[in-house]
Amino acid sequence: MQTLAAILKQKLENAVRVAVLGVGSDLRGDDVAGILTARHIEKITKQKTSSPDVQVFIGDTAPENLTGEIKKYQPTHLIIIDSAEFDAKPGTIKLLNPDEIGGTSFCTHSLPIKVMTDYLLQSFKFEVITIGIQPGTLAFGAKPSKEIVEAAKRISTTIAKLFNRQ
Repeated sequence: MQTLAAILKQKLENAVRVAVLGVGSDLRGDDVAGILTARHIEKITKQKTSSPDVQVFIGDTAPENLTGEIKKYQPTHLIIIDSAEFDAKPGTIKLLNPDEIGGTSFCTHSLPIKVMTDYLLQSFKFEVITIGIQPGTLAFGAKPSKEIVEAAKRISTTIAKLFNRQ
C-alpha cells in the first residue's frame, strides 16, 4: 500500500498552480481538521518560494463561497482537506476517491463538496485531490483532539516537503 506522500507526489507531479481548500468548522471540535491543515500549509508556503505556486483558501463551512476566487486562481490541482467519517480511528488520514465522496459523510458544509467541484470543473480543467481526516468528537464548543492536530501537521509537512518548502 502506497503512503500518502507517495500518492500525493504522483498526483502532483505536473502541478503548476495548487489550490489548497481547508473545510470545516472551528466551533465543532475535530471538524476543524481541514482548516487547521490549510493554515499550517499557508504558514509553511509563505516562508519560502519554489515551484509549484500554492494558494490556500479557508472555506470554513461554506467553501462554495470561494468558487469565484478559485476560478480566478485557475489551479491545475485542487487539494480539498476536510474531516470525513469513514469508520476509522480519530486522526486517520485517507485520500478519498471522487466516487467515494458521496458515500462518505462530510460534516458541516452547506453544499456537498462534489457539487462544488463539479461546478468548478465546468469552468476549467484541474485535478481534484480530496483528503479526509477521521474526526473523534464533533461536539459544539469542543476543542480539537490531539489526534486531529497531529494529523493536520502530518499532512501539511508532507505537502510542504513535496514542494521543497521545509
